[in-house]
Amino acid sequence: MPTSYKLHLCPSIDRNLKASLYSSLTFFLTLPLDPMANPYPVYPQHATVIGAGAWGTTLAWYLARKGLQIALWAYEADVAETVRLKRENIRYLPGVTLPDTITPHHDMTRAVEQAEFLVLAVPSHVMRAIVHQLAAALSRPRPLILATKGIEEGSLKLMSQVVSDILSPDWISRILVLTGPSFAREVCQSKPTTILLAGVDPQLTAFMQTLFLSPTLRVYTGSDLIGAQLGGALKNVIAIAAGLVDGLELGYNARAALITRGLAEMIRLGRALGAEVHTFYGLSGLGDLILTCTGPLSRNYTVGVQLGKGSRLDEILSTMVSVAEGIRTARAAVALARNHAVEMPIVENVAAVLFEGKSPHTAVTELMTRAAKAEFDLLHMEHL
Repeated sequence: MPTSYKLHLCPSIDRNLKASLYSSLTFFLTLPLDPMANPYPVYPQHATVIGAGAWGTTLAWYLARKGLQIALWAYEADVAETVRLKRENIRYLPGVTLPDTITPHHDMTRAVEQAEFLVLAVPSHVMRAIVHQLAAALSRPRPLILATKGIEEGSLKLMSQVVSDILSPDWISRILVLTGPSFAREVCQSKPTTILLAGVDPQLTAFMQTLFLSPTLRVYTGSDLIGAQLGGALKNVIAIAAGLVDGLELGYNARAALITRGLAEMIRLGRALGAEVHTFYGLSGLGDLILTCTGPLSRNYTVGVQLGKGSRLDEILSTMVSVAEGIRTARAAVALARNHAVEMPIVENVAAVLFEGKSPHTAVTELMTRAAKAEFDLLHMEHL
């Protein structure tokens, strides 16, 4: 039986974004009409972003510009109030005007009551607590996009595993991971950006891909949740190391070597945890690694630079507003590598500089004077 759908578009959307939405609807109409197969009976109009840091606010801004009504949940009540009064997140994303279609909230229940899908963009160390709040506020499963890059300390779990610990099993196929090289500031400046959306349900992943696509944001899909999350988490640790190299003024040769060998460490741990190697050569691995290790907009790189120049970690943290995920991830990654008997000398030395008082000069010297090895183990085709 023929079925008709109506796409409601905000009059203020520019022509290119409107064309992208019509393209998304065309894709949606080609899907089977089985309600269990389709993620939505109609094109979504309401979404909730949990986390009003720079990246969460950017995703709220972006989705609002695509015509959705967005609820933005902020942990800090004053941030929510400032967004409401000033239409700007002055603390985390100053200078970016937020559309009126973004409604800020500090109350979780009110924030999610109309959500047709959710985006989580909170620091990794509070993910578990936030998802407990979220579970109490939601009556039914819906697509859940994780935009956090990190490994939980203690449990050593990735964010999708943390979420799966708390939510009921019927949420599992609805969990997606959004990752890749994407500085928030450049997305808000509508500069070309390409990211990865990974999920276990190909149909849902493809639908959400079309929802996010625009002339300034290209989205690729994947199915390797472990690799996508490990790449996004570990690159932050390597970025601190790259910053150390630049802070010590060791040159471009050293930075190139650091990035290359850092990628090898990421792949080694990924293999041990069941990730696909090719994922690390894509946007969530190499792409994000290059950006974060070379861009001054990276908080993790900046931490490394300041450490290399002699600043203490506590001094650096006292001046930061946003979280540098690589600091916590370094310690978790070392523990995870040891649990799986994986050698990660760069990550280990970053953790030693951060938490054990090792000098950056000593760390670099130890890395450069390790036992001589082949670059690849040709027998097992493993990176060394």
